[in-house]
Amino acid sequence: MRVAIAGAGAVGRSIAGELLENGHEVLLIDKAPSAIAVERVPLAEWLLADACEISALDEAALQRCNVVIAATGDDKVNLVVSLLSKTEYGVPRVVARVNNPKNEWLFNEAWGVDVAVSTPRLMSALVEEAVSVGDLVRLLRFSQGDANLVELTLAPEAALAGTRVGDVAWPQDTTLVTIIRGTRVLTPRPEDALEAGDELLFVAAPARERELEELLSVHRDPAGEEA
Repeated sequence: MRVAIAGAGAVGRSIAGELLENGHEVLLIDKAPSAIAVERVPLAEWLLADACEISALDEAALQRCNVVIAATGDDKVNLVVSLLSKTEYGVPRVVARVNNPKNEWLFNEAWGVDVAVSTPRLMSALVEEAVSVGDLVRLLRFSQGDANLVELTLAPEAALAGTRVGDVAWPQDTTLVTIIRGTRVLTPRPEDALEAGDELLFVAAPARERELEELLSVHRDPAGEEA
C-alpha cells in the first residue's frame, strides 16, 4: 500500500515509521526545509513542497496513493489537502488530523475526509473509557457513512447481562463488532452470552447512540430503584 503523509513533524514521522515497519510505501511531504529530516525516517520518500498546491501533489503522484494522511498542525491545511486528494486525485482513503476540536465538524465527506482523528478528543475518550462503566463513550468518528466507533462496559446490574447476543434487538444501523472480556478479544456469535464487565465495541449511527445506551443501561423503576 502506498501512503502519502502531508506534514513531516513529530506526528507525521511517527505515523510513517509505523507504516514502514508494516511493509507499506510512505511519502512524507512538507514545505518547511527544517522538517525534511531524512535521517529520522530513512526508508521513506521525501518531498519538499507545499501539499496545498496542485503542482506539488502532481509531483507526489497522489493518484498512485491508496491513502493520504493530512497530519499537519494546521487544520486549514489538512482540510485543503483532504479535499484535493479526494476530488482531484480520487484517493480511496483520506485520513485527517484535527488539531482544534472546535473544527471537528468541518472534517467530513464534504471536505473529502473519510476518517477524522482528533487527538484531544481521542485522549479524553480514552480517559472516559478507562473510568466509565455503563456509559457510552465515543472513541472515533467515521465521516464516510456517518458512523461512530463507540464503547460501553457492561455494568454488573445491566439489564442485558446474561443475555445471548442473538437474542438482543439491537438498534437499526448498529453493529456489535467486538467483545473484550478480560484479556480475550471475542468475535460476537449469536450464542454468546453477554457478561458483566464486558467491554463492547460498536459501529453505530450517531442517531442511534442514545437508543443503544438505553438498551445497555441499568433499568430503573419509577421509584428510582434498579429494576
